[in-house]
Amino acid sequence: MTKMLGLLGALAVLLQASAAIAGGGNFYQDVDITWGDGKVLDNGQLLTLSLDRSSGSGFQSKAQYLYGRFDMQLKLVPGDSAGTVTTFYLSSQGSAHDEIDFEFLGNASGEPYTVHTNVYSRGAGGREQQFRMPFDPTAAFHTYSVVWNPAHIVFYVDGAPIREFRNRQAALGVPFPTSQPMRVYASVWDAEDWATQGGRVKTDWSKAPFVASYRGYAAAGCTAADAAACARSNAAAAWMFQELDAAAQEQLRRAQASYMIYNYCTDKYRFPQGPPAECAADK
Repeated sequence: MTKMLGLLGALAVLLQASAAIAGGGNFYQDVDITWGDGKVLDNGQLLTLSLDRSSGSGFQSKAQYLYGRFDMQLKLVPGDSAGTVTTFYLSSQGSAHDEIDFEFLGNASGEPYTVHTNVYSRGAGGREQQFRMPFDPTAAFHTYSVVWNPAHIVFYVDGAPIREFRNRQAALGVPFPTSQPMRVYASVWDAEDWATQGGRVKTDWSKAPFVASYRGYAAAGCTAADAAACARSNAAAAWMFQELDAAAQEQLRRAQASYMIYNYCTDKYRFPQGPPAECAADK
């Protein structure tokens, strides 16, 4: 009986651990190229995506996650990247999908990229914040991260938070991703109708192919479809209950004051009757 209980206990630990997996370090093992001309290089340590007139390209993670921390190092399309969009995001499937977006909007040579962030829940987005970071994202790799847990979603650039979207579903009825597992996606595609200066600057196809580089992918998340099981199995995971401490909150305040160029919460044209409920709560 004692031996049997020991075996059952070991099995429980294994089952619990299976709900939390960490991916990272090798694109051959962690992702599938799903369309276009994507190339895995350097023994799985580097992945490039390209865009030309015929097609963009993209990949997705083999695993899907309910909550987690997701990191990717990107070096964006250099030179004249007007009309191009490079992405790193999480998404579930279906018309009522959830989504957490990093999108990088290209520009004419010498002009800065726009870092576009958005959160969708139950198919509804419209929660855009945009930033211009104080570095050239085409000259070197920079790390872009998402922490998603039951309390909030936080966007990071090189380890510093630039945006927080808190879970106000219970308090204010604002939808928040809590139940749909998501995969990690990345892509490079043509959006010349809107991406650069509202579509006024078009893609210069003589500069194609446009190539973005990805490395350092790391995903530490929960693969259980049940949120309660996920919380139980990941109680010790730092990302599951991570909050912003005072120093991180100050980093967030400085980033938004210095680098934010658009905030849906202050867009009176879109919201003439007043901003969405979560905006007032975040003040």
